[in-house]
Amino acid sequence: MDDIDVRILDALRADGRASITSVAEAAHVSRANAYSRVSRLVSDGVITGFTAKVDPRRSGRASSAYVTLRVEQADWHDLRERLQRIPEVEHFALVGGDFDVILLVRARDNEDLRRVVLEELTAIPSVRDTKTSLVFEDHDLR
Repeated sequence: MDDIDVRILDALRADGRASITSVAEAAHVSRANAYSRVSRLVSDGVITGFTAKVDPRRSGRASSAYVTLRVEQADWHDLRERLQRIPEVEHFALVGGDFDVILLVRARDNEDLRRVVLEELTAIPSVRDTKTSLVFEDHDLR
């Protein structure tokens, strides 16, 4: 990765639907160079996909929370699979510190959020406890 690759990634983070021409202009390279670099970044696994940015409130997910879990770490692979099957879990990460896993949960409303936390997450055998922090306002920086 060099400075040109970084500029290409920045351009695609700002607009995943940007044309190769606009990516090339942002990176200050030719269209052919930008095309070959984007192709290489995809094949090397640096770019793992192209997605749409979605406003959670406007898409029907008005209630958000960060939920931390303390878990039986030996069961991480099973837990990971179970979390992937919960549609309201938008992101999760295995972390170090006072808790083991952090989740971003986006639900229709507080009742739906309550169901996810108190019924679905606590029903997973490896989950020892949860703590929920409601999101009042969030900002996507990219």
